[in-house]
Amino acid sequence: MFLGQYKHNLDNKGRVIIPSRFRVLLDEEAYLTQGFDNNLRLLPETAFQAIYQRVTSMASTDPTARQLRRLIFSSAQKVDPDGNGRILIPQYLREVANLDDEVIIVGVGEAIEIWSPQAWDAENASLQDAEANAQRFATLDV
Repeated sequence: MFLGQYKHNLDNKGRVIIPSRFRVLLDEEAYLTQGFDNNLRLLPETAFQAIYQRVTSMASTDPTARQLRRLIFSSAQKVDPDGNGRILIPQYLREVANLDDEVIIVGVGEAIEIWSPQAWDAENASLQDAEANAQRFATLDV
């Protein structure tokens, strides 16, 4: 399970170090793709395969299902951490998430999210609103 948040720098080639606590939980193969909130998602192969199975089982005649396929799979990239624990974030994915020098790496259970500091600050601020959370999460039975 991926938990916590870490701040790391992108190097001049677009590589970022994945925290060692997260690296040990990644399968031998991992997949980086566009997230739903101007962020990126890094998933172990097993989690990515589960999403693949679920999304590809949706009717291809459904326009929303087709859009979801495009969102997830057209931006997906297989990544392998190098000997220093870095992964390369392709330029097009850096642009999707507005990543420059610094990134925030966030564990969200089955996946890792990669955020720009500005986007994460805004997201995190909304998560700190107790009244909004009470309404937002009321029906989720947690």
